[in-house]
Amino acid sequence: MVTTFRRCDRILLHDISWQQFEALLQDLGDHRAARLAYDRGTLEIMTPLPEHEYYKEVLSEATKEIADVLERDYESYGSTTWRRQIKEAGLEPDNCFYFQNESKVRGKLSFDLDRDPPPDLSLEIDLTSKSLNRLPIYARLGVPELWCYDDGQITIYHLRQGAYVESANSLVFPQLPIRELPQLIEEYRQQGRRTLRQAIRTWAQTHLQN
Repeated sequence: MVTTFRRCDRILLHDISWQQFEALLQDLGDHRAARLAYDRGTLEIMTPLPEHEYYKEVLSEATKEIADVLERDYESYGSTTWRRQIKEAGLEPDNCFYFQNESKVRGKLSFDLDRDPPPDLSLEIDLTSKSLNRLPIYARLGVPELWCYDDGQITIYHLRQGAYVESANSLVFPQLPIRELPQLIEEYRQQGRRTLRQAIRTWAQTHLQN
């Protein structure tokens, strides 16, 4: 293992075999702060900062509140490690959800992406420029939709023929202008989490009535 890049919250390593990646996951265990991403021999180890975690939690809560308003069934699997050895791809999203395929995974506690569908939606918080591009990893895992938050904006990506393209609308919530969420979050951020969650519910209900 050779460390080629380091900042205060991440390390980038090259020439890491799949077996080394798997061994590191086992050694680190499930109860840890660091998040890993693996792309064909390159490994990033990232320790999230408080600002990153705030927006991860808020956007996760917003997704759940919207699902409740729309009466949509869902499953949320947090920062589960998703990996496919044949694709040399593995990562841990900031959060991930099943909506379209919820009935296929309801109550499942273990997954094999060679048999099970990948999450329908993953969240990525990019407050600082990540040293490893995650989009190609997600594409090889087959995740249909990504929401990437960065600098007060959400970019929505849809998987099309093996690559991601930007979209104005969400596949999961096509009825709602999801890209308005960051503005709503900032408007209510100083008023506390409960008030913010209620504002998100009201916002979703208002758009459904229009």
